[in-house]
Amino acid sequence: QVQLVESGGGSVQAGGSLRLSCAASGPTFSNYAMGWFRQAPGKEREFVAAISRSARNTYHADSVKGRFTISRDSVKNTMYLQMNNLKPEDTAVYYCGGLSTYSDSNYFVRENSYNVWGQGTQVSVSS
Repeated sequence: QVQLVESGGGSVQAGGSLRLSCAASGPTFSNYAMGWFRQAPGKEREFVAAISRSARNTYHADSVKGRFTISRDSVKNTMYLQMNNLKPEDTAVYYCGGLSTYSDSNYFVRENSYNVWGQGTQVSVSS
């Protein structure tokens, strides 16, 4: 039903910043909790951050706490990931996902909890 499209990726030097966007098409964006995952070559896809339907709750992986901030705008039907103080180990393809069915926040960190995904956007951080 809902479709997701990421944008905002690019190449930056260590210490720089990027803001990723995930735009949703369709009228059901508010029915989904949303999250960001990333995958580097040869690595498993890992959880980055998530935000509840109401935006009252956010969750960030330990590796990005204090540097990345997830948010959403229900009027624009868009989710964001503000990434500051980027490090080379942040280099990956970043994917946004949505999940419509969950009972608690433990679902947010599991890739298979999400039922819709965007196409991904590349983030490259050089030393």
